[in-house]
Order: sequence, then structure tokens, then C-alpha cells
Amino acid sequence: MTQIARGLRVLVAGVVVGVVAVMCVGGTASADPVFPPGPNPVPAPAPPLTQNALGAVGNSTPGTAPSIAPRIPAPQPAAAPAPPPATLVPATSGTLRDYFGGKGVKLEPQQPQNFKALDITLPVPPRWTQVPDPNVPDAFAVIADRSGTGNSLYTSNAQVVVYKLVGDFDPQEAITHGFVDSQQLPAWQTTKGAMGDFGGFPSSVIEGTYRQNDMTLNTSRRHVIATSGPERYLVSLAVTTAVTQAVADAPATDAIINGFRVAVPGANPPAAPAPAAPAAAPAAAPAAPAPPVPVLPALPARPPVPAPTR
Repeated sequence: MTQIARGLRVLVAGVVVGVVAVMCVGGTASADPVFPPGPNPVPAPAPPLTQNALGAVGNSTPGTAPSIAPRIPAPQPAAAPAPPPATLVPATSGTLRDYFGGKGVKLEPQQPQNFKALDITLPVPPRWTQVPDPNVPDAFAVIADRSGTGNSLYTSNAQVVVYKLVGDFDPQEAITHGFVDSQQLPAWQTTKGAMGDFGGFPSSVIEGTYRQNDMTLNTSRRHVIATSGPERYLVSLAVTTAVTQAVADAPATDAIINGFRVAVPGANPPAAPAPAAPAAAPAAAPAAPAPPVPVLPALPARPPVPAPTR
């Protein structure tokens, strides 16, 4: 019994010690502060839908109007440039008279007296005068250099002939025959030629040399088919000099060729080419420093004046 009781006391003592230990530990743990639980996570609001790169509109949130991107107008196609005028191809045969004859067009020569259908300008250079010339059939006007200053037997001259064209024809087609009459001259050599617009009318101009009476002549010939109201006219200018006089007479002949005009009365004359822009003035040179002002030399010191003696 004695041994058993001792063992029971030991067991009870062990239990008591264990309970005390638990109570001590529990008291210590209960002394720590208790933090309140954290708030429950709230989902972040979804960002509003925006228009994508293709231009579609996203679904809007309830209560708001959908956002619509502005429409960008499509670029308008550039206007097509006006087609250039058709290039005239010179005919290789058939003069203007041949062409008009084949179309049944009559050529009626005109005289300057009381002629009002067209304004024809023929410049008259110094020393040149208007002269009657029976060698020019149907002459409208003839001017020549009768000063006798040249060294050639041939007199430099300019001739204008005007015909009224009665009949139906195509002026653009007709003017392509403007070179042929010159090309049929004896020993003809072309210097240059062109076809195109002249004061609003179809025109041809050709320059070259040919032989006449054992002389070589230099000539410039222009044909213009002008329209005035319902009527059409063929206006022809020929400016001719001897080759030996071509250089000396160049100022006069150039003035005639470049100043010749054909226009409808009352129409605005063709605009003169715009003058070339003046060259930029050179930069001003830096101003030269002003010359130093001359310094007058120092005047010599005056000697002291002795005091008067008493």
C-alpha cells in the first residue's frame, strides 16, 4: 500500500504541475494584442472600353452614351490635268493652196483699205519704208530697206499677204501644210521651223535659205489662220534678206519678226513675258571706320611773367 500511495501522489503532483504550466502559458499568450481582421478584397472597377484601332465602338457601361469616334473623310482624288494640245505633224506634200484647192476653199485677196476684220501689226524699223512692189502678187503691205547702205544687189524686205478663206476646212489640219511652199523653193535649206499657237490662232513658221538669181537669200516665213466672227483668213508674212546682209540687218528683221501680230479687233493683246527677277543686291560692305580726329599739338608753356619791381 505504502508504495502504491506514493506513486499516486507522484502522479497527482505531476498532473498539478502540468495544469499550472498550461495556465502560465495561456496567461502569457492572452497578454499579446489581437489585431482586427483585414477587410475583404474588393475587385477594382473595370476600365471603360475604348475604340479599337479598326474603328469599332466598345460596349458602354449602363447609363452612359457610347463613345463614337469622328469619321475622317476619305481624301478626294486629285483632278486630272488637262490633256496637252495635240502636236501638229508637218505635211510632207501639198502647199496651202493645194490643200485649200482640194477642199474647194476659195482664196479672196484683201487690201488694207477699209479692212477691219483683223488688227495686223507690221513694225517698220528705222530706214525701212512702205513701198509698192508689183513683184508681190496680192500684196497687202510691203516694206523695204531703201537706204542703200548694204553691199548687196538684193533689197531686204518684208511682205504681208491676206486672203479671206471661203469654204469649210479644219484650220489645224490646214496649217500642217505651212512648210511646203517654202520647202519647194530652189536649193532650200531649213534652219528651223515650228507649228503651234500664235496669238490664239494656229500658225506655222519656218526659216532657211534658198537660191534666187545667183544669190543666196535668207528668209523667215509665217502663216496664220485667223478667225474673226464667222470668217477665216490666211495671213502670211515673209521677211527676206541676202545672206551677205543677214547679220547687218538682223536688228531690223528681228524687230519685224518678233513684233508681228494678228488679233481680232477689241481683243486683249497677248501678255508680254514677265521680266526676269532682278538679281539680289550684293551684301553691303562693312562701313569703314571713321578716320581719327586729328589732335592738335600741345601748345608750348608760356614763360612765367616776372613780378614788377618796386
